[in-house]
Amino acid sequence: MIETVLVGYGMAGARFAEEVRRRDPHGERVSLTVLGEEPQHAYNRILLSDVVAGALPGHRLRLQDERWAAQHAVDLRRGVRVSSVDRVRHRVTTDDGTVLPYDRLVLATGARPVVPDVQGLLTESGALAEGVTTFRTLEDCHRIVALAGRGTPAVVLGGGPLGLEVARGLAGRGCEVTVVHPREHLMERQLDENAARLLRRELESLGIAFRLGAPAAGYLPGAGVKLADGQRVPAELLVISAGVRADTALAAAAGLTVDRGVVVDDELTTSDRDISALGDCAQHPGGGHGLVEPAWQQAAVLADLLTGHEPAARYRGARPVLRLKARGVDLASLGEVHVPVHAQDAEVVRVEDPARGRYAKLVLRDERVAGAILLGSPDAAATITQLYDRGTPAPADRLALLLGRALPAEAQGPEHLPPSAVVCRCNSVDKEQLVTAWRKGARDVEELASTTRATTGCGSCTDNVCRLAEWLERESA
Repeated sequence: MIETVLVGYGMAGARFAEEVRRRDPHGERVSLTVLGEEPQHAYNRILLSDVVAGALPGHRLRLQDERWAAQHAVDLRRGVRVSSVDRVRHRVTTDDGTVLPYDRLVLATGARPVVPDVQGLLTESGALAEGVTTFRTLEDCHRIVALAGRGTPAVVLGGGPLGLEVARGLAGRGCEVTVVHPREHLMERQLDENAARLLRRELESLGIAFRLGAPAAGYLPGAGVKLADGQRVPAELLVISAGVRADTALAAAAGLTVDRGVVVDDELTTSDRDISALGDCAQHPGGGHGLVEPAWQQAAVLADLLTGHEPAARYRGARPVLRLKARGVDLASLGEVHVPVHAQDAEVVRVEDPARGRYAKLVLRDERVAGAILLGSPDAAATITQLYDRGTPAPADRLALLLGRALPAEAQGPEHLPPSAVVCRCNSVDKEQLVTAWRKGARDVEELASTTRATTGCGSCTDNVCRLAEWLERESA
């Protein structure tokens, strides 16, 4: 029996616990104790912006039933913070003095929001000032909703994906939202200037204002945000969305090798062979930090290794795809996006339709998709993402591909998809798995989600799963 202590009950930690019990249902090989700092059950952080928008109640984000831990022989302790790790004695100590021994320690401590060095954001005690909140937890969302009334002037610090998602949610609530971003264009890591310009125009049409290239210099409750150029932006609510930083404090104090995250190898092992790390706190050479799909792949690999289910399992890195989860905006960004149109070492094709808010950029290397930006082109995004995932050659007609007209089988319906076609990227669920689940009795989207986990990540595959379920129902009639 491997005595395992898991520190962290977020998305990565909860998934790891589930993966362990999928392979060891009765706890015969792995004894599992889970310590979560937040008082809530694990929930889906990806959908927090829907809570801000009022489109989804907070309890709907829960990833596990309240009875799951008891039913699966998991010792779950919520609202518990680990204060130290004793690597010599193989034990962890919590804030209340509880000491827990371990054979294997797994760190899934996640990440914490970055608070910019802006005067007035923090009080002298280090707490967030009146009217200021971060955007990372369900508690943050509840605080935002409590402060966000119709007509409330709100400022979001940060023009990255999360900042834009929360800004869209606030605009949907009727707030007067301004996004303050220190860079000259939005989502500078995921978009080129042309795409960012069209995205800004799209968001402005939804009621969001922008102050770009003018960093915040100060905040005063009631007076708003002062910008570096001297201008002021009214704000009764200020939401900080300036990125996150891996929570490595516990690992560093224990003497583990830490860089931007807790350094791990392909087995998710740290510099101590008895300690593993996964999710946002882990740093792997192949990347994947900050995204749910890599974290859940890591959870499966580590569960394979820990239970002995698949000793050869390895995490080799991720091919992340970002989808902006802002109601009314369809945006996908993947791979290499900053390759110039006239690059000598790649083929770059770009289509721009400003009047309709559409933009598509495709980067190809050796006939395969190496990167893409797709704004307002959901059909093209679906096809190009499939090509990117599989690493298969792109169709010769690049324009048709960017217009969503290539690979007509993808557009005609789920019956034309090959069995290996990935439907849910977050959970690596393909068509064959969904069909098998249907034949075993999962006869609607909710049951398919429960059985396969499809739709339980970012939710962008929900329509495709619905179409597949409708097709299967027709076929069985």
